[in-house]
Amino acid sequence: MKRHSLHAFKAAPRRQRGAVLVLLTVAMVALLAMAALALDGGHLMVNKTRLQNAVDAAALSGAKTLSLAYGSTEAGSSSAAAAWRTLRANANAPGNEELAKALPAAGSESSFASVEFASSVYGPFSPTLPTDGRYVRVTVQNYGLAGFFWGILEMFTDSPPDKRVAAVAVAGPSPTAPCDLAPLLVCGDLSKPPTSTSTDFWGYKFGQLEVLKSTNWKDGDVGPGNFQLLDFGPGANALSEALEGGLNRCYSIGQEVTTEPGNKVGPVRSGFNTRFEGDTRDLVPYYDEPLLKYDDAFDPPITKSNQAVESNSSGDVYVVGGSSVYGYNDWRAAMAACTPTNNCPGAVAERRMLKIVVGNCDVPEASGEGIANAGKVDIPVLGFGCFFVLQPIAENGGGGGGGGGGGGGNESYIFGQFVEACNGDSYPGPNPSSDAGPQIIQLYKTYITPGQPGSDS
Repeated sequence: MKRHSLHAFKAAPRRQRGAVLVLLTVAMVALLAMAALALDGGHLMVNKTRLQNAVDAAALSGAKTLSLAYGSTEAGSSSAAAAWRTLRANANAPGNEELAKALPAAGSESSFASVEFASSVYGPFSPTLPTDGRYVRVTVQNYGLAGFFWGILEMFTDSPPDKRVAAVAVAGPSPTAPCDLAPLLVCGDLSKPPTSTSTDFWGYKFGQLEVLKSTNWKDGDVGPGNFQLLDFGPGANALSEALEGGLNRCYSIGQEVTTEPGNKVGPVRSGFNTRFEGDTRDLVPYYDEPLLKYDDAFDPPITKSNQAVESNSSGDVYVVGGSSVYGYNDWRAAMAACTPTNNCPGAVAERRMLKIVVGNCDVPEASGEGIANAGKVDIPVLGFGCFFVLQPIAENGGGGGGGGGGGGGNESYIFGQFVEACNGDSYPGPNPSSDAGPQIIQLYKTYITPGQPGSDS
């Protein structure tokens, strides 16, 4: 039998070197591909997060500006400008150098990011602000990033994916139970609860004039000895501090608030007037003179120079058959004009907007049934209303009026105008806002359709 030599099966050294080169090449390509995934993937995720944060901030800024300018002709443009301004400010922040370069490369902020509006968080969104639009969507569709080893992917596919990220954010109002309440009470109409199809909020409509503090308990519905004041703490100083805005009291719908008997003219005036005077006055402290006065011969019981004062459904305030009266619409337009280059005469935004308890005054104690003097009364909370205050309380009794009003005890009224929504504090709720009252701006999940949430939100 012929023996085969084992040496016949050994590969030549040159062939071994060729196989090693192939293996090394494959290994190097694999290592580069892994580096591309690690380095470029990490870079992509970091910039995706940075872009999303910037877009979130832009949407919140736009929605906040929209809430302040809501109803004005400049609301849409002001909101969009605020969103783009915030996006640019975030791009210029440390660590966002690529984003800072991408904005001018796109030509403008509006080319890089779109700002759209809707009346519902579910859309439809459009660049034009609808009449009842309250929600803002900011979208960046295409943000290209620099690649490090991204080109290696071309070896594995004919059309490798571009290294790009996108982001979208929607922001708008959410109802909140406010803690920065004014120690005042208005009574709600139980026959007119708020509904999705009603313009009433417990009997109050947009622009409606209302007495927020009476000076004769017989003028109100709270009961004997009460002047629509609430007990936020012991002593007159607590009442004054609360009207100034220095005390927080949190209540929820269904809880009870306790009234504070007595007219308390001095503490009420000293606390309330800080909203018009001093270092903490409202950004726009303007009001008409002579001051408005109370006269129960009219409905609403408000006059100017002995002429009846009314308001319409658009929120305009006027003397019947005469001139206009400075009201919420005038203040809102002036607030919308406040910009970093156009400083307003005041100091603090929305000091003239009070969050007030709307209570169920249909209780035996409030009506005085079966008791000689109700004194303190526990009133169930129906909700929280936003009221714009028209004027300060005069320092003396001469020529005064309400809501201000005269400084005398019989004329120290507070007059307000009901507003559908205002900025609140506390915590936002999980659902978009459809009710009147204090609200807080928050981010929402983006929806492609009402039942289909977006993947990039």
